[in-house]
Amino acid sequence: MTSLTWARRRASAARFWNQYRRQRAGLYGLGALALIGLAALTAPWLVGGDVQSVTDAPGTALESPSARFPLGTDQFGRSLLGLLVWGARVSLTVGLLAAALSVAIGTLVGIVAGHFGGWFSTLSMRVTDWFLVMPSLVLAIVLATVMSRSMWTVVLAIGIASWPTTARLVRAQTIAVESRPYIERARALGGGHGHIMGRHVLPNVMPLVLAQTTLCISTAILTEATLAFLGLGDPTVVSWGGMLQDAREAGAVSSGHWWYLAPPGIAIAVVALAFTLCGRAIESVLNPKLGVGR
Repeated sequence: MTSLTWARRRASAARFWNQYRRQRAGLYGLGALALIGLAALTAPWLVGGDVQSVTDAPGTALESPSARFPLGTDQFGRSLLGLLVWGARVSLTVGLLAAALSVAIGTLVGIVAGHFGGWFSTLSMRVTDWFLVMPSLVLAIVLATVMSRSMWTVVLAIGIASWPTTARLVRAQTIAVESRPYIERARALGGGHGHIMGRHVLPNVMPLVLAQTTLCISTAILTEATLAFLGLGDPTVVSWGGMLQDAREAGAVSSGHWWYLAPPGIAIAVVALAFTLCGRAIESVLNPKLGVGR
């Protein structure tokens, strides 16, 4: 039985990949993410851990791009290319963890509210609506301000501020799934709430959750960059948003040091676009009726 289950899962994964490969935009996004992820994982070997050191900076302040420093140097003389590669580790980690937390909260609230219904669903949705009308960036700024400044604070702030959209989507999908005949048969055969939600509802909402996750990651990365730019990130780590904040403090905008501003800004835009392309491709594969173009 177990071997048959795994065989079906492998066949399903193969079908998914065959359909995903037809989405050219999704392949471009996946390729970009693979390259950036590989650079982030191998950063300790590519640029070394001492790239963050201020006292051992190899260059002078604000050098323009050259053969030695392809992207120039920052205000302390550190290589911006090295900082950009190292900052990918923090930005991607925060984006992935914050999106995972956001989607986990939203999925739990959406499934429970859609399954039980009644006053509990009404109360849950009113709380969700309160978070939904509150600007997520403003809420994240408030949470990051009142809590200690660390990477985990940023993850928690983004996750708490951005779960309502997922909860709304999952609740609607849960209600649709629970109206199907096999759910009634499961209840008639004695299936409890946990069995129905875990064995029947969750697998059917997972495609929606997967597509939503890829879209949430790009939003989380942009929010992390915004918080770091506002000085609410972890000052002990290098991130793309932190690099933009350092460039602003160094007067790169007014002095015309474009090489200090452009690389982290372009990196943030490329990663956000890549995750969005992947998310749209996954939506198109899992639900062709959406009509997402290739």
